[in-house]
Amino acid sequence: MTPRIAICVVTYNSAELIEELVASLADGAAGTDWTLVVADNASNDATLAEVRRHAPRATIVETGGNMGYAAGVNAAIRAAGAQDGYLILNADVRLTRGCAAALFAALGPQVGIAVPRLHDARGELILSMRREPTIVRAWADTVVGAERAGRWRALGEVVSDPDNYMKGRTTDWAEGSTQLISAACWQRVGPWDEAFFLYSEETDFNLRAGDAGLRTWYEPSARAQHLEGGSAGSPRQWALLVANRVRLYRKRHGPAKAVFFWAATVAREASRAILGRQTSRVALRNLVSRHRMHAPRSERWLVTAD
Repeated sequence: MTPRIAICVVTYNSAELIEELVASLADGAAGTDWTLVVADNASNDATLAEVRRHAPRATIVETGGNMGYAAGVNAAIRAAGAQDGYLILNADVRLTRGCAAALFAALGPQVGIAVPRLHDARGELILSMRREPTIVRAWADTVVGAERAGRWRALGEVVSDPDNYMKGRTTDWAEGSTQLISAACWQRVGPWDEAFFLYSEETDFNLRAGDAGLRTWYEPSARAQHLEGGSAGSPRQWALLVANRVRLYRKRHGPAKAVFFWAATVAREASRAILGRQTSRVALRNLVSRHRMHAPRSERWLVTAD
């Protein structure tokens, strides 16, 4: 039977991205019975007008505020109702023909999440597969860098050898711009943890799926383009990304072990800050601030660049 797929997109001031996203869906979801659900986090640009213009049949969910990516995903899936799968997309993703059907074919009793081969705007491979964060991997990243450490499974969180992207394989987790979640996985593992306003929410979900016996599968026959927003260039976003990595490790391993992960992360950002990287300076200030580490949920994303 033709699988029913809800394509769930979270938007926030995404007006310039909507036309090309929608244009890619018919081919990208060919072979499926698909619907589009857009959860908008109180955009103050023309995002909703663009959705209505280019996808008049889409279901729009207005969350009422900038609630974060995980909250948007949860809202979209709730609005989608019963489906065979939920394809989570960033607004800056462009699907290639048959992507959704290939991802759905990769799902099964032991595979709850499928992710595609991703390319950036220049057509270059995005290193999207990840291994579970560990203290050893955090220190290896600090000392030799993520891509170099990623050549060795024990040392690297980023799967950095391009040869590993030629064949389908399981991965501990994958970057969250394009993920197809089976209905069974959602029922067993969902919802996404809204304590992560932005970044690490997909890590948390993928790892929880693994805890529940459902693997994340990388499927190279499914392809998509991710334009990438560039968190590495934004001090505020980079600080949030770094803080949420520590928060995730603490959630999974407890406060005692998290101290060592935090120390490795502080050392990494300090070494980059010394080299003049402004993003790391901001991240370091936030890491060493007890207020930031223990802020209530509603304040956790308020990372400043001053």
